[in-house]
Amino acid sequence: MFGYRSTNLLFKTKLKLFFYKNFKIMNGLKNKVTLIGNLGMDPEIKDTDGGHKRAKVSLATNESFKNSKGEKVTETIWHNLIAWGKTAEFMGKYLQKGNEVVIEGKLINRNYTDTSGVKKYITEVQVNDFLVVGARKSA
Repeated sequence: MFGYRSTNLLFKTKLKLFFYKNFKIMNGLKNKVTLIGNLGMDPEIKDTDGGHKRAKVSLATNESFKNSKGEKVTETIWHNLIAWGKTAEFMGKYLQKGNEVVIEGKLINRNYTDTSGVKKYITEVQVNDFLVVGARKSA
């Protein structure tokens, strides 16, 4: 019924449509990070010289896999989080060490020179939104 040429043309048309739809969607997801983990510390809230609030906190995510011997291994990866404005204010109000949270944000790379003159590089997740997953722990 269908020859090679018409099947190939149909395949190419479907492939073009697939890429058009997915690249259009992917353009909105260029620098997006979603993490689920536990806070390693209470958020540090600080007012900057410009009057803005900034929150800093660390988040631990766990990844489990089986090694070559068949044993379950769990690795913990620590992430530095930073938030500004109302998000920082809410983090200071509602989050504390040990809370399980979902965060959404973007990767930020910056550098600075330490006191001994060595240039340091740091990657952080700038939090845009967060959700407390587990129950809030009592103080």
